[in-house]
Amino acid sequence: MLNEKQIKKLEIQSSEICEKTVELIYNGGGGHIGGDLSEVNILVALFNYMRHDPQNPRWEGRDYFILSKGHSSETYYTLLAEYGYIGKKELDTYGSFGSVLGGHPNKKIPGVEANTGSLGHGLGLAAGIALALKKNGKDNRVYVLTGDGELGEGSNWEAMMAAAKYKLDNMTWIVDRNFLQISGTTEAVMPLENLKEKAEAFGFKTVEINGHDFEQIFTALNVREEGRPVCIIARTVKGKGLACAENKPEWHHKTPTKEQLEQLKKDMTEYRKELA
Repeated sequence: MLNEKQIKKLEIQSSEICEKTVELIYNGGGGHIGGDLSEVNILVALFNYMRHDPQNPRWEGRDYFILSKGHSSETYYTLLAEYGYIGKKELDTYGSFGSVLGGHPNKKIPGVEANTGSLGHGLGLAAGIALALKKNGKDNRVYVLTGDGELGEGSNWEAMMAAAKYKLDNMTWIVDRNFLQISGTTEAVMPLENLKEKAEAFGFKTVEINGHDFEQIFTALNVREEGRPVCIIARTVKGKGLACAENKPEWHHKTPTKEQLEQLKKDMTEYRKELA
């Protein structure tokens, strides 16, 4: 259980990451802003929960994180800079020619475990890492975040079957369930419901939560069941925090205006004042 002080600290950090992510996208001239903002609290929670060491990104005792929805890389980059994996000057190169910080993350960046962005690959990569760790008798955990629109890729379901077969109870799969993808709602493009029942049927211990509620996120991250991988279906709002973008599929990839950025900064400043 988190106490009130811990939750407040996480909420403040989350609002700062939200603001910095939108500013990064504005300065870089574009990004997958909708999915970036729906995942903010999930990634903030993970960076506060996982075992990791920015001074030693390849530390053998670390937990592994794979951002399968690699197009939503800007929040990831902002957090990597926040924790010191990459420098502020490097963060400023996002969107420029020759920058290592491209539209999708790759292993050249400290703290990034896998090149992602081709949708449907991250869950299989996570399962492979989890299986190797199990075979080597390691207690590291593997966390993977997928989008919900991404689940239209059949490779995810193959990976789910493999994770259940090999009893990968050292793996937690999180779904950013914002119900939107680039061309509309997930249920119009390729229906996923009842997603919890489907994940359970494929062998996962499955919980559904509010993906913006830190208490619920941390409780879900603690879920374990011997012999079963875990699935967390985190219901979120696409574009969360940027009022003009919330729940609008056209903001899947878009650059905010200067005025929209300034309004977000005002909103986040006011929010932090309320928390103080």
